[in-house]
Amino acid sequence: MRPYTEKQIRTSFVNSTLRERKELVLPENFDGLDWENQEFLGWRDRKTPALGYVFAEIDDELAGVVMRQSDAVTRKKAMCNWCEDVQLPHEVVFMSARRAGPAGRNGNTLGTLVCGGFQCPANVRVLPPLAYEGFDVEAARVHRIEALQLNVYAFVTAVMRAD
Repeated sequence: MRPYTEKQIRTSFVNSTLRERKELVLPENFDGLDWENQEFLGWRDRKTPALGYVFAEIDDELAGVVMRQSDAVTRKKAMCNWCEDVQLPHEVVFMSARRAGPAGRNGNTLGTLVCGGFQCPANVRVLPPLAYEGFDVEAARVHRIEALQLNVYAFVTAVMRAD
């Protein structure tokens, strides 16, 4: 992911109100982010922990999505739909995003199971266990990184669609 400025982030939302854009609190480590190792930028709001922000590059343009965590509790250990990690040391939660445009204003939302703190870029970089003799763990890691990019792209693109 390319580095972005605060202004670029605030203006890239596809499903937010002007108020939400103004009240956005950047992540604590924003100035020191390792942009090169981010397939997307995601964090939880420190003021309103139920809110999350996700930014991804969609066709070479930055697109931001406001997400809200559901109050429902996951009964079983769930798998994140983005990084597809089953060995997670942290919680997976259900989050929804209001659709862009008229659909979102009419209450249409999309939901997904995702790592509670958007730790997916770090998760996919962990070498997987050796599945069998000769298993290429580095190729498996590269595949997981590519799959994460595709999964986030698909979700953000679906939020952007007007239908």
